[in-house]
Amino acid sequence: MDWITDHVFKPYPELLIFLTVALGFLVGRLHWKAVGLGAVTGCLIAGLFTGWLTGVEVNATVKSVFFIMFLFALGYKVGPQFFRGLRKDGLPQVAVTLAVCVTGLVVCWAFADMLGYGPGLGAGLLGGALTQSAVIGVAQDAIGTLPGLSHDQVAAEQNLVPIGYAVTYPLGTVLCAILLANIAPRLLRSDLAADSRRLAAELDAPADDPDLGEGYYEVVLRAYITENGLAGSTIEQIEQREKDADRRIYLTRVRRDGAILPHDQQTVIRHGDVVAVSALRHDLVAFDPVRSIGPETDDVELLDYQTEHLHVVVSEKDQLGKTIAELRREPFMVGVFVDKLYRSGAEFPFVLATQLERGDTLVLSGPQRLVDPAGRRLGKPVPTSFATDMTWVGLGIFLGGCIGIPALTLGGVPISLSTSGGALIMGLVFGWIRGRHPTYGNVPPGAQWFMDTLGLCAFVAIVGINAGPSFTSGLSQAGWGLLLWGAVATVVPLVVGVLVGHFGFRMRAPILMGVVAGAQTTTAAIGAVNEASRSQIPTLGYTIPYAAGNVLLTIWGAVIVALLG
Repeated sequence: MDWITDHVFKPYPELLIFLTVALGFLVGRLHWKAVGLGAVTGCLIAGLFTGWLTGVEVNATVKSVFFIMFLFALGYKVGPQFFRGLRKDGLPQVAVTLAVCVTGLVVCWAFADMLGYGPGLGAGLLGGALTQSAVIGVAQDAIGTLPGLSHDQVAAEQNLVPIGYAVTYPLGTVLCAILLANIAPRLLRSDLAADSRRLAAELDAPADDPDLGEGYYEVVLRAYITENGLAGSTIEQIEQREKDADRRIYLTRVRRDGAILPHDQQTVIRHGDVVAVSALRHDLVAFDPVRSIGPETDDVELLDYQTEHLHVVVSEKDQLGKTIAELRREPFMVGVFVDKLYRSGAEFPFVLATQLERGDTLVLSGPQRLVDPAGRRLGKPVPTSFATDMTWVGLGIFLGGCIGIPALTLGGVPISLSTSGGALIMGLVFGWIRGRHPTYGNVPPGAQWFMDTLGLCAFVAIVGINAGPSFTSGLSQAGWGLLLWGAVATVVPLVVGVLVGHFGFRMRAPILMGVVAGAQTTTAAIGAVNEASRSQIPTLGYTIPYAAGNVLLTIWGAVIVALLG
């Protein structure tokens, strides 16, 4: 091992970083039911191990590059949802988020002060108990600005941050998932699965719709020979009759005397025409096409027209605020189906009553000649592109870092956003701008994942590597009581959030569990809640609190250092 350390890892520490990340992702796959360690915790554990084993120290600049990249991507992803949550319709969820986050800060500060923890262990307790990994980097940056500390003291306190986090985070994640998925619903006398079904039925009113039902959406395309009906009516008249019967059935193509006719809504269907029918499977079964049209045929050329799945960012003012049900009735949506809806970069489980908001991305499907005009009426079509606008990303990180440099002095302690905090704020702003003006600043999902997930995991791996040699002594200094106090610091904010949401805002249990999971930014918890609900309905309450909680808990990393410094 000494030979590998001396001849590989010490001269080439970049190789140790990638080895640690690989091991971390492997460790992160360990899970029990819906709760797992996750890649971030896995990378921290792997980093502590490889750092303890090799004694290698990685340059701080490399660590900062990964962290600032992660924070910008985080802000960019949640920016539209964060600012939307500040509006009136999101205020109850934001209020619960504030209750959870502020309670968490106060409890962690009180425990750290009572136990005599310094800013390092105090910040680690906060980051782990509230399951916010970004606290590590922000707190370490803030510790570096504390006056009166020697270089060795700063390094010692910075190394205690990941130690406190590593001790408290795994239990914090498990407790959050168990409390929200099992204990809290029972205390509220709620059956999450039954309540989610009832809530889904209410949101889907006025009718059961396979277009928008949970996990079921299927557009079928069939060809039929006109023998039993339709003859003598125009395509427009036929589609209007079916629309009046609450069925979405469209005639997308017609073959007559062996030739395919140009599409025209005023085309009169004749006996013997072969028509291509596009519909929802449910509607087609109710329509009974063999009886209503004639026998089915397999006409490859007729059915082989160009279809499209187009991503459209909703931005047109006259479409904002409309529900999915209202959108479906628009003339330009004839023959066009809504496949998916994305909000804040994540798939959103929409229903008939879901209102369109600026920055939402709809995935439209149907014939290209119909989808393209529909997309333009809704907002800005965004063709799939894998190219990242690095001018936009680089400029955002640079400007964010610049606004984070200036510091105010409070009680002799310099307080600033730091370059990392500035990158987070500018990511929020740039993400919001992108949501309103989606024609530039493209950062595709793959690039966002790379900056977000790998940026954080590589940063945490480096933190673990640098803290590894002092992990044993740091843990003995902290004591195993840290584990107990961390568990209490996890549970108290969750209980406060549930009580505020239930008694203060009368939130339905499935939504409330999603709100509190989002406020504490615990992905494992929302997974466990969805599993207990047998539904994606709790996710409706997750997105706004997740955006706000990410911002607040990240900032708390600097605040608790100032309080304990």
